[in-house]
Amino acid sequence: MIRTKEFVGALIVLLLLIAPTRPGAAATEDRSMYQVKQEYGKLNPNAPAELSQFAFLIGNWSFEAKVKMADGQWHPFKGTWRGRYILDGYAISDEYRMTDLSGKLIVLGLNLRAYDAIKQTWNIKWLNALTGTWMNLAPSELGEVRSDGQSMIYAFKEIDPVDSAHAYTRATYTKVSETHFTWRGEKSADGNAWSEFMVVECHRSRE
Repeated sequence: MIRTKEFVGALIVLLLLIAPTRPGAAATEDRSMYQVKQEYGKLNPNAPAELSQFAFLIGNWSFEAKVKMADGQWHPFKGTWRGRYILDGYAISDEYRMTDLSGKLIVLGLNLRAYDAIKQTWNIKWLNALTGTWMNLAPSELGEVRSDGQSMIYAFKEIDPVDSAHAYTRATYTKVSETHFTWRGEKSADGNAWSEFMVVECHRSRE
């Protein structure tokens, strides 16, 4: 039978062996949580509640895309999509990068999203990093941002319809879940008749 003094002594040795590892583990966990908060930010409780409508973009996503070319054939692409809360959680930025299957960069840019609670409207801008140009998304004359409870939809006018091969684009974010969402792009020459030209299937990346 182990005597009391021997038991206490063994217990102290065991605690001394364990103790150095626990603060390190806690520190690692704290750093991990801090990095997540720093990398993706956090919704400000004082921000308009509508901002959470695009909260599904927050995080790191990878995607497979297909684009319908002028010859009617669908061509595959791939890329990444990373969303963050910025400006103390009052806005969202999401960086979009698309390449062809060989790795050649095709699209690189950044969306900035904020909600004007006074005017009750979205302000969404697209920065094309490859050309250094800005585009206003969801203008009021094209219906602004609409939600049917399951999808987020808005339309915008292309800056250079000759280069984009169409004058208007309509974007629909749908089939949203914790691990997946679909982006559908439709094109139009007049803003009335629309046809699908691009589908992006996004999957949340494991980090």
